[in-house]
Amino acid sequence: MSDDESSLFRGEMKGVKRHTPNYQSLKPRPSRQTDPELEIKRVAAVTEKQLDPNYLETEHVEQVGPHDPLGWKKTGVQEGVYRKLRLGRYPIEATLDLHQMTVVEARQAVFTFIHECQKRQLRTVIITHGKGGRSATPARIKSFVNHWLRQLLQVLAFHSTQQQHGGVGAVYVLIQKSESSKLSARERFNAR
Repeated sequence: MSDDESSLFRGEMKGVKRHTPNYQSLKPRPSRQTDPELEIKRVAAVTEKQLDPNYLETEHVEQVGPHDPLGWKKTGVQEGVYRKLRLGRYPIEATLDLHQMTVVEARQAVFTFIHECQKRQLRTVIITHGKGGRSATPARIKSFVNHWLRQLLQVLAFHSTQQQHGGVGAVYVLIQKSESSKLSARERFNAR
């Protein structure tokens, strides 16, 4: 820039003041005061969710009708075994009744029941879910049970029970052997 240009520039800039930016609006808002109890509850909720071993879902469940029969088996379960389960020919070793339970209570009850049955080496059990024909949402618990049993790794198959065991208001559940039970069976088989 030449001297003429420089003096011309200064002349044009006469009276112009330097702008000091106001960063006030960019400052973070002061944090709101938190209620200590609220913070404790928030932390407890996050921790509880992380510690909850129950992986059964309560969202996106396909609704079934109150009088629809339920049935499912994992790949690899022999047809003869499934037929025997469907016909109620295995001895019933335990039962769980979900009547009058909320979805949250039923979810925990099913999860705990199946795990306990496997731990105690029980193979065939009945879960009574009811038909829910008179409730505001028909077959709600029945629909959840249908969904949950498919999610449980311990469940090999299930089917609606025979009339004397509750009909379409209950299911027979075939539970996989526990690892310790499988090991002792192998040892007995190999000893022959």
